[in-house]
Amino acid sequence: MGKRYIAGGGKFMKKAVVLFSSGLDSTTVLYYALSKGYDCHCLIFDYGQRHNKEVNNAVNFAKNLKLNYHVIKISLGWDKSSLVDKSQKIPEHKTIKKGFVPSTYVPGRNTIFLSYAVSYAETIKAEKIFLGINAVDFSSYPDCTPKYLKAMRQVMKALGNGIEIEAPIEKFSKGEIIKLGMKLKVPYERTWSCYNGKDKPCGKCDSCKLRAKGFKEAGINDPAINV
Repeated sequence: MGKRYIAGGGKFMKKAVVLFSSGLDSTTVLYYALSKGYDCHCLIFDYGQRHNKEVNNAVNFAKNLKLNYHVIKISLGWDKSSLVDKSQKIPEHKTIKKGFVPSTYVPGRNTIFLSYAVSYAETIKAEKIFLGINAVDFSSYPDCTPKYLKAMRQVMKALGNGIEIEAPIEKFSKGEIIKLGMKLKVPYERTWSCYNGKDKPCGKCDSCKLRAKGFKEAGINDPAINV
């Protein structure tokens, strides 16, 4: 458990749960939530990814910011996604087509994550759950769409717990996300987006390509490339 992050020595009045992976999107959302004065409590998920770089990176981020965090270990023994099944190769699509769901999709992942977030948020009496879902530049995962978010918000209303799901970059392009992050002083050189867990980003997987597209649109060199 990390220590609380106190901005300017003051006390937070609002609590929020942030689904955090240390990727470009979730890190931007974390910094956005902090900029709005939320006492952010991070949930970091270890769901059997083919590498532990993402989880370790997220933990280091939370520690450096002195945020409360939990690492949730989940076993999805039935899943055949190429993100968890090392017998499969991570796809390297030349183009990322809208509507085509790649093998990197983990069935039900965001629903599972949100279920944990709801339980945690109710327990600590958080006002909001922040997540980095983006429905513009993404890999057509069915749990990253406006339709999905609308349905999950209806679930929250049915629960009657008063907790809101906030997805501030839902309708942003990757370039717009990066421009927002630069204003928030997000240290993108420390974020990790690559589906492979090597020393450097592969530059070939869908996540790397979407990230590169975003930095090109923003007119900024990706600081993580030369770290």
